[in-house]
Amino acid sequence: MKTTIKRQIPVLQMGCASCAGKIESAIKPLKGVVSANVNYASAMLSVAFFPETISLSEIQKAVQAAGYDLFIEEDTNEETTLATIQEKKFTTLKNKTIWASILALPIVIIGMFFMEMPYANEIMWVLATPIVFGLGNRFFINAWKQARHRTANMDTLVALSTGVAYLFSVFNTLFPHYWHQKGLHGHVYFEAAAVVVAFILLGKWLEENAKSNTSTAIKKLIQLQPNTVTLWLDNEEQKVISIEQVKVGDRLLVKPGERIAVDGVVISGDSYVDESMLSGEPIPVLKKANEKVWAGTLNQKGSLVFKAVQIGSETLLAHIIKTVQEAQGSKAPVQKKVDFIASIFVPVVMAIAVVAFVLWWILGGENGFTQGIMALVTVLVIACPCALGLATPTAIMVGVGKGAENGILIKDALSLELAQKIDTIVLDKTGTITEGKPKVAEELWSSNDSNLRSILLSIESQSEHPLAEGVVHYLQGVPMVPITNFVSVTGQGVRAKVEGKDYFIGNPSFLKANQIKINDNFLQKSTAWEAEAKTVIGFANATSVLALLAISDAVKPTSVAAIRELEEMGIAVYMLTGDAEKAAQAMAAQTGITHYKGGVLPQQKADFIKELQAQGKTVAMVGDGINDSTALAQADVSIAMGKGSAIAMEVANMTLMTSDLHKIPQAIRLSKATVATIHQNLFWAFIYNVIGIPIAAGILFPFNGFLLNPMLAGAAMALSSVSVVSNSLRLKLKKL
Repeated sequence: MKTTIKRQIPVLQMGCASCAGKIESAIKPLKGVVSANVNYASAMLSVAFFPETISLSEIQKAVQAAGYDLFIEEDTNEETTLATIQEKKFTTLKNKTIWASILALPIVIIGMFFMEMPYANEIMWVLATPIVFGLGNRFFINAWKQARHRTANMDTLVALSTGVAYLFSVFNTLFPHYWHQKGLHGHVYFEAAAVVVAFILLGKWLEENAKSNTSTAIKKLIQLQPNTVTLWLDNEEQKVISIEQVKVGDRLLVKPGERIAVDGVVISGDSYVDESMLSGEPIPVLKKANEKVWAGTLNQKGSLVFKAVQIGSETLLAHIIKTVQEAQGSKAPVQKKVDFIASIFVPVVMAIAVVAFVLWWILGGENGFTQGIMALVTVLVIACPCALGLATPTAIMVGVGKGAENGILIKDALSLELAQKIDTIVLDKTGTITEGKPKVAEELWSSNDSNLRSILLSIESQSEHPLAEGVVHYLQGVPMVPITNFVSVTGQGVRAKVEGKDYFIGNPSFLKANQIKINDNFLQKSTAWEAEAKTVIGFANATSVLALLAISDAVKPTSVAAIRELEEMGIAVYMLTGDAEKAAQAMAAQTGITHYKGGVLPQQKADFIKELQAQGKTVAMVGDGINDSTALAQADVSIAMGKGSAIAMEVANMTLMTSDLHKIPQAIRLSKATVATIHQNLFWAFIYNVIGIPIAAGILFPFNGFLLNPMLAGAAMALSSVSVVSNSLRLKLKKL
């Protein structure tokens, strides 16, 4: 069976949003490629492929043939990192912007106030040339690359507009008599060409700066892991080593004020650890022997010695970084429509520009040709596919990042967009509403035979169910006996043989299904315990019940308030549990849940969610990500609780880094804010182009004589992308 590899690869030399579509079109038809998505905002390709059929270098060649490139780390030397490439690009852009602005300023002053001075045209020509063809050479180089592949992008629009304005001005400078013979004045537009380049460079600089701010969450996460660690040797000596040298099983010392380097388990010492960067919770957590610690968290007061359990890419922090990167690079459903519009945007704009020029030439009178040239230039300048292309991905990047900072790990853009539609939430009980730390509260035995306790402990120690853990902890110290034929029946109980005799442990319905009689005394006790919201499990031999245990699991302090908050938001809350109906009823009364069901098996949870979906509801399932995997897979949005095991992250659309149900309303509010921002961005991007392009073409001239100056068009175009990204960045200030 073939396996696919999924990679996130930086894309180089993208000029605008339409570039993303062209790169996707170059990769998707390749044999062996399963999927390919390019995010313009993050400049990242997310590609899934069969390594047996196609290699990364072949994918790179296809991208290069389309006029772009991929940054594949294996093909570069250590000095050439993505960070250095991006830093160099940003610095170059900044310097070009500054010099373009310095050279353009005197051109504007001459063009506006001193056109009658001697050699005014020639001076502007000399100053404009290095701006257009030196500082703005990237537009012409990229436009030529696109032309060779019979495509066009934003660089094409800029190169055409500034090139036409420049060449027209050069002609009028060299041959002014051509227009004088016709009784006209040959205007020059050097200032338009120069200022347009300066404004677009400024816009690109501001855009790159703003885009880098959308991924600050990733940068913060990456910076959490220290470069060196202190190794605790057998003779209690200390040795500082690089993090790459750490091996599983190593004992590491973390001192006050240091960050924990890898995931592990505390061996000795105790200290408070700040886990807010992972969980979003500001209160430090006390860590003692046998407690888990996580990479990236901050040790506060005491020193800890811990054993390394997960290192490198296996740490929780590494999983979070990978998940956030993939989510930020994924596309929301609305983005597909925007991508299509962006892909045809440039050719449509070029056609509009040509039509505007022709109409002005035919209908514009004696200055029709000149005004037609300016209309063509202005239309090409003002059109901005980048604002459209940035509208969705920048909002998604900020939204996913803000979620990560608040302990809400979102797997993809679809989940973030869909969460705002949730109208029904299904909650598992154990570990979701309750603490997930079941304890034996009461017990009732048919006899005082101590051997029975040994049998119960020996069987339960083989079970992975949370209730079994509570029993094992309660009976610790009791001697064990050999067992055989251990069988687990999901959601009901277990059975095994001891010295050839059958024994059963499970809920009352499991015992009845195995023809085991429960006497009246046990039945009354079971009913009383269930009314107190305790979970009842029975221990029996082949004929009769030997003991009943009442398991209690405390409700989390925040669960009741969180459930009330969800209901106040208009969301219907359901609780599904494998506990008996009376125990479920008591738990529902205790937590204020109206809709509940007891005695529900894992598959029945999925079936119940199907029923809700058939009624047209958008359902979120909240569970532990492992036992409830079927129900989580069925739900529209699946949410895993707890410290985000790798399995939970794989199963669920969202993982809450703490077990606090308050994170669910926060996730829904984040989704609503993100989707609202996307809609705002798309509205302004569309409105900008729908209004700006006709005005640039001269549609207002017959009514009020207004013609848009190409310089103002350049400024508007530059600011449109920046405004969209800035609006997305407002999400960072949103309170969840």
